[in-house]
Amino acid sequence: MTHPPKSGTARPGTAVPTMPSVPPQPGRPVPPTPTGPAAVPDVVSARRTAFAEGVDRLREAATTEPGRLRIIGALIALLVVAFGAVTAWQMTDRATAAEDVLTRSQPLSSDAADIYRSLADANTAAASGYLAGPQEKPETRQRYEDGIRTAAEKLVTAASSSQPGSDSAKTIADLNKLLPQYKGLVETARANNRQGYPVGSAYLRAANEQMQKQMLPKAEALYQKENQRLSSDYADAKSFPWAAIGLGLLALGGLAWAQRRNYLRTNRVLNHGLVTASAASVVVLLWLVVGHTVARTGLNASYNHGVRSLNVLHDARIASLTARSDENLSLIRRGADTKVVGGNPVDAYAAGYDEQIGELAKSLTRADGLADDSAGRKPVQDANSFMKAWKQRHEVAQGWNDKGEYQQARDKVIGVGKDPTSECFDNIDIALETALDHEQAEFKQAAGDGKDALTGLPYGAAVLAVLGAAGAVAGIGRRLSEYR
Repeated sequence: MTHPPKSGTARPGTAVPTMPSVPPQPGRPVPPTPTGPAAVPDVVSARRTAFAEGVDRLREAATTEPGRLRIIGALIALLVVAFGAVTAWQMTDRATAAEDVLTRSQPLSSDAADIYRSLADANTAAASGYLAGPQEKPETRQRYEDGIRTAAEKLVTAASSSQPGSDSAKTIADLNKLLPQYKGLVETARANNRQGYPVGSAYLRAANEQMQKQMLPKAEALYQKENQRLSSDYADAKSFPWAAIGLGLLALGGLAWAQRRNYLRTNRVLNHGLVTASAASVVVLLWLVVGHTVARTGLNASYNHGVRSLNVLHDARIASLTARSDENLSLIRRGADTKVVGGNPVDAYAAGYDEQIGELAKSLTRADGLADDSAGRKPVQDANSFMKAWKQRHEVAQGWNDKGEYQQARDKVIGVGKDPTSECFDNIDIALETALDHEQAEFKQAAGDGKDALTGLPYGAAVLAVLGAAGAVAGIGRRLSEYR
């Protein structure tokens, strides 16, 4: 029996080719495979943030027309709402400032001027009463009491409206302390004068110095602070709303672009929703520009023909009161107080009278130039005529006083006899009060017109903005419905 040889040689035709060996390639060495707990690597995939995912979705949406329409609709609605919100906010601020001008700042400024005037009026009446002595008229005494009472009442009003701890509050507190002291000095002077004691003039001089050097400067400082507050409120009310106008133009530009894009893609001229949004935005923008322009015009008129005239007339009245006080004190002190003018000593109160009459003439000239109608100009011209007569009569009285004819000079001043200076002073005061009342009415009318021009604008802008945003969303939604 024959057996095949046992060997590893394959049969012909069935041999499996051996793979050639590959020499080792150069490169980074392969790390050994870890064993044990580290054999399974802890693979943590990095999670994307919500913002990144949102950006990707927005990018994907922007590649399709419906996605682009949604983005355009959202941006336009946001612009229109922002326009309405900023308009409502800015116009609310300006309407509040205009209301403050009319009902708070200017009345407080006027009250501060009245405090100064009332104090000066009381001081003038006190000097006139002292000069008249036993012949003091009841009207003079009543005028003094009215001046003190008015000043006290106005101080209470000013205190209630001032900020605690502010400079105005401190000034008001100082005036409230000084007012009783002043009254005490005046009453002491009056009592001594009625008993014939010459020391009364010293008390009246002390009262006048307290008034002129302490009380009136503080009252003037209060008046200046209130005028600064008034100017600040005017600036706030007249400030141009650039932010609202800029957003309005931007919103209209966006709406115009969206409608043009819609026309180019669909060949449709109008989209009712976008047209509604455009109309609402145009109405708000026009209302904003026209309303604020009218308000600025009214506020400017109230300042130029009201506040400025009032300030000048207050100055004129104060100069008149101070001149009258100096005229009386010149006779009361009889040259005891002097000052150097042009290198020569002169009576301090006589020189003070000349200075204040000059200030009165300047103020009346300015007031006449600021008056914008005959009703405001006539009382100023009357006051100017009375001032000229006063100067002439004062020269007569001063001439008698310089000659030593004290009684005649005194009668010429206090109103005993023919053509007294007191008559001119009273007529000037009445004329200035008439002019002040007229200019106050002019201010209220013009400032009220300016404030009324802003009435309803904040609320109207908000409502129309919501309507415009809704129209924009509805218009874009109509286009989106075509893709469903």
